[in-house]
Amino acid sequence: MKFTDVVVNRAERFSIGIEEDSGRFYLSIPVRNEYADYEEYYEITKEAYELYKKDLNNALEFVDKCRSRQVDGLLIQKPGRLRGTPL
Repeated sequence: MKFTDVVVNRAERFSIGIEEDSGRFYLSIPVRNEYADYEEYYEITKEAYELYKKDLNNALEFVDKCRSRQVDGLLIQKPGRLRGTPL
């Protein structure tokens, strides 16, 4: 999988982009476990991608749901045993 960030919100610590191999759209958040910092990628619709790209503030509610693990069914890569916590 090749994740390409299109827009990054450094203040709120998330990005949106396209997974190149499948063409799926995503929103990612940084997480950390005791061994590494990495990103979790959540699939979003093309409509959500376009909305968030226009104004990143539109994504904040979804970002909060990702951080609180309310939308784990949308994870593109399922977490392992040592899942990190959001940064």
